[in-house]
Amino acid sequence: MMKRILVILAFQMCGSALVLGQMGSMSAPTFTKDAAPILQKKCQTCHRAGEAAPFPLLTYEEVRPWVSSIKLVVQQKIMPPWFADPAYGHFSNDRALTAKEISTLVAWVNAGAPEGDPKDAPAPANFVEGWGILKPDKIFELPRAFAVPASGMVEYQYVIFPTGFTEDKWVQMAEARPTERSVVHHIIAYVREPGSNYFKDQKTGVFFEAPPPKSDEKTDRSALPSDFLVGYAPGQPAEILSPGQAKLIKAGSDIVLEVHYTPTGKAATDRTRVGIVFAKEPPKERVLTLSASNGTFKIPPGDPNHRVDASFEVLRDVKLASLHPHMHMRGKDFEYRLVFPNGETRTILRVPAYNWRWQLWYNLAEAIALPKGTKIECTAHFDNSPNNPENPDPTKTIIWGQQNWDEMMVGFFNLVFDAKVPRQALLPQEETTGAK
Repeated sequence: MMKRILVILAFQMCGSALVLGQMGSMSAPTFTKDAAPILQKKCQTCHRAGEAAPFPLLTYEEVRPWVSSIKLVVQQKIMPPWFADPAYGHFSNDRALTAKEISTLVAWVNAGAPEGDPKDAPAPANFVEGWGILKPDKIFELPRAFAVPASGMVEYQYVIFPTGFTEDKWVQMAEARPTERSVVHHIIAYVREPGSNYFKDQKTGVFFEAPPPKSDEKTDRSALPSDFLVGYAPGQPAEILSPGQAKLIKAGSDIVLEVHYTPTGKAATDRTRVGIVFAKEPPKERVLTLSASNGTFKIPPGDPNHRVDASFEVLRDVKLASLHPHMHMRGKDFEYRLVFPNGETRTILRVPAYNWRWQLWYNLAEAIALPKGTKIECTAHFDNSPNNPENPDPTKTIIWGQQNWDEMMVGFFNLVFDAKVPRQALLPQEETTGAK
C-alpha cells in the first residue's frame, strides 16, 4: 500500500512540474492583447463617462488602478451583472464572462497587469456620447430639473408630453436617461393614444402625482398601461429593436413619463430625457411590451420564501422576444414558464438569486413562437425574513406598493407580431375597455 501511495505521489509531482513548465513557457497575458477585448465586449457599455458605472474602463490608464477589484468581482461573478440560470434559455445579451475570460483576466492581474504592445489593442468601440442609441430624432425632456430632497419619500412623478405627431411614427430605438442616476430608481415612458382615459384630465407639460386609490377600491391595481415605450433602471439597456421591427406611436399620441425618485441622504436634482430614433421604413413586425402581474399578494411577517404567481394568456399567434422580471427589496427569485395549448410546459428563464439593484432585460437568442392560447406563467418568491439584509422591516405584512419598501411582482415581456395587427387584438377585453 505504501509503495502504491508513493507511486501516485510521484505521478502527481511530475504532472505538477509539467504544468508549471508549460506555464513558464507561456507569455503572460497583456492588457492590449488579452484584457482589453474582454472589457470592451462585456464592461465598457456601462464603464464609460456618463453611464451607470462609477468609473470608466476604456484605457489602460483608467483600468490599472482597479485591477485588484476587477480580479475579485470576476472571480466571484459579481460583475458583469447577469443572473440567469444557464440551464434555462439562451440570451443574445448574455453578459456573463466565460470561464476562459475569467481565467484570462485573473492571470493578467496575477502577472502584474502588464500593458503590452499598443499595436495589439482592439480598435476603440464607437459609442455615441450621451446616448446608448444613435443620435435621437426626437427628445422629450422634463420641463425643469426636479429637486429630490436628502431624505423622506417622494411620490411617483408624472409628466405628459404631447408628441405633436401628425402621422403615425415607428420607433426602432428608444432610451430613457436620468441626469442624476443616484436618485432615480426607475423611469417608464408610456404611449397614450388619442381618446385614452389614462390620466385623461391631467395638464400636459407639468409635474403631477397619480391620484390615490379610492378607499373602497378592491380591484388589482398592478396592471400597467399596455403601451410601454421604454424604461430605465440600473443595468437596463436602451431599447434597440432588430431591423424590420419597431414600436408604434400613433398620430396625436402623448408620451406619459413616470419617474420614481429615491432620496439617498444628499439633495440632488434630475432632468430626465427620453430619446427616440425612428425606423427608416415601415416595419414588417410590431413589438409590444406587456406584463403578467399580481397585485393582490400579502407577504406575512418573517416569511423567508413566500410564493406569488401571475400569468398572461396569448390571444393570437405571436412571438416572444425578451423578458424582464421586476421586484423590490424582498425579491428572492423569479421564473418564467410557457404552457402551450397542447399541455407542454417549458421553463425559459430562471433567476435563482434576484438582485433588485440590477433590473435586467433578458433578450432571447431566438424568438419563441407562441400559438394562440399559450400562457406565459411567472412565479416569484419573496424573503421577508430577518435573514434578508435588504429587508427594511421583517415584522410587517407586505403588499403591492410603489416604493422600494413595498413590493411588486411584474413579469414584463416583449411580443412580436404582424405590424398590421392592432394592439387591442392582443389584450384581454377588460384592458381594451378600461381606463388605460
